[in-house]
Amino acid sequence: MSEKLQSHFFKSADGLNLHALDFGAESGSVPVICLPGLTRPARDFVVLALFLSTRTHRRIVGIDYRGRGGSDWDPDWTHYSFPIEFADILTVIDALGIDSAIFIGLSRGGLHALTLGGVRPDLVKGLILNDVGPQLNPAGLANIKNYIGHLPLLRDLDEAVAHYRRVMGPRFPDVPDEQWRFYAENSLNITPERLRLSYDPQLARTMESFDPEAPLPDFWPQFCALKAPILALRGENSDLLTPEVHAEMAARNPLCQTHVVPGQGHAPLLLDSPTLERIAAFVNEVDAAPTG
Repeated sequence: MSEKLQSHFFKSADGLNLHALDFGAESGSVPVICLPGLTRPARDFVVLALFLSTRTHRRIVGIDYRGRGGSDWDPDWTHYSFPIEFADILTVIDALGIDSAIFIGLSRGGLHALTLGGVRPDLVKGLILNDVGPQLNPAGLANIKNYIGHLPLLRDLDEAVAHYRRVMGPRFPDVPDEQWRFYAENSLNITPERLRLSYDPQLARTMESFDPEAPLPDFWPQFCALKAPILALRGENSDLLTPEVHAEMAARNPLCQTHVVPGQGHAPLLLDSPTLERIAAFVNEVDAAPTG
């Protein structure tokens, strides 16, 4: 796998290094661009990239937002904002020379992909939303606010696996140890003293003003206007995307298919075989669809 996986770095408009993982070879197939969640790195998608590269023979790119993964941390935490991240995403995509792609957006990444569909509809040939939709459950966002930026003292990966299983296990009861280890490795950086978060802890400050009683942004107009095929994934135990909103997505946009990942919460890890197969089938279906 490593011989096919390459790192690329690009300069943001304000001079930060933005990192992207590039997996698979150029082919006649439409590439896939993976957009992570709020605190997640592009390497979350490595297993999915290997699977898609093998099954669908295409290029897969994962983008690290500033402050996450291999991208630079921003000295000004207020730059960890949706508009600046969105501009960074466009910078990377344009630098890669990609003019049409299938997007996989995990949580916050899905909102970026929805926005792309409105701003650059020519760019979005298909869209996979992983446990996110045009209407979010405030309880799920409150849960994110409670854990972002916090980490107990963890000295090795065994302790980290036990930590994530304890914290997330009730919503992910069927996840095996090797998948917890993959998640922990992606969530943390190893230092001589302890394991540390793989993202800038200052990201937590972006959630300080979140009020669960205040109205949330409405993405229904962007979602309903999408003209590209959509696959909406939902974790069976998700507290961010409710079953009602998930069903309404299919009802309000006839191009939207739905899939529930059993035994997982927010957000499905995209490591189980049935979900990988469902994504690969959708990607091939989009690729085979006539244009115009």
